[in-house]
Amino acid sequence: MHRNAPTTKTSPARSHVATALVAALIANAALATGPLFVRMADVGPVSAAFWRLIIATPILFAAATAMGEKPIAAGRGRWWILAIAGVVFALDLASWHVGIVRTTLANSTLFGNSASLIFPIYGFVVARAWPSKTQGAALLLAGIGGALLLGRSAELSSQHLAGDLFCLLAGVFYAVYFALMARVRATIAPVPALALSSLATIPPLLVIALAMGEQIVPHLWWPLLALAIVSQLIGQGCMIYALGHLSPLVIGIALLVQPAVGAALGWVIFDEKLAAADLFGAALVAAALVLVRQGAVRPKG
Repeated sequence: MHRNAPTTKTSPARSHVATALVAALIANAALATGPLFVRMADVGPVSAAFWRLIIATPILFAAATAMGEKPIAAGRGRWWILAIAGVVFALDLASWHVGIVRTTLANSTLFGNSASLIFPIYGFVVARAWPSKTQGAALLLAGIGGALLLGRSAELSSQHLAGDLFCLLAGVFYAVYFALMARVRATIAPVPALALSSLATIPPLLVIALAMGEQIVPHLWWPLLALAIVSQLIGQGCMIYALGHLSPLVIGIALLVQPAVGAALGWVIFDEKLAAADLFGAALVAAALVLVRQGAVRPKG
């Protein structure tokens, strides 16, 4: 595929890999706090997602402009994929936020991060190649680590079934969103890309919230402000940056940082003690990230 964008924006140099890995870790640490803010908000779960976007989007456009970027101009020729990405992200957030209030925090993290498996598989399909021995070993370590992190705390029951299914659906949408935004990031810098996709996400979220009859106008603003700043600006911002420089395999494994952070939050806030299995699981995820570092660069495609 022909690329017209400047090389500095489109070619993921290996010197950027370390920075992108740090960004992916920060992104997942920030995104792991989202369920707390959704539960603290006094509006419906989809409405919380709507406010997350409507608060953050003007800031993203202002930041892009301050950096000398022109988001609207950058989006020309990419409106169709940005529009689809916006709708898919809206479905992801709506499904996940609905699931968060209908199941346990552990389950919402477990099923909401099913993209950690789906997105690497997508990467291998695009590359038309099976994973190497190193990549396979990394996936195995990450899978065992994720299972250890969540196996003890996850609770499967009919009471939480609907919430679990919503979170699982969200994970599928999130993987599709990643695939779409990876294509966008091939020609558009991270901040304009996130600003444009965020703008496209707002209308469908409002339609879904209204269709569900949710309370939309909040009385308590700080959880929504925190959700917008921590989850959208910091979390999603770092994630979109990382998407332009890291392979789907590394992004997928990095998603497993969220359960580790979730376990730590449960320990600090809810006094949910960490067992040796939790710590060992976190160590295995860290080892998997180290193992795939050499193959972390995203293919130019």
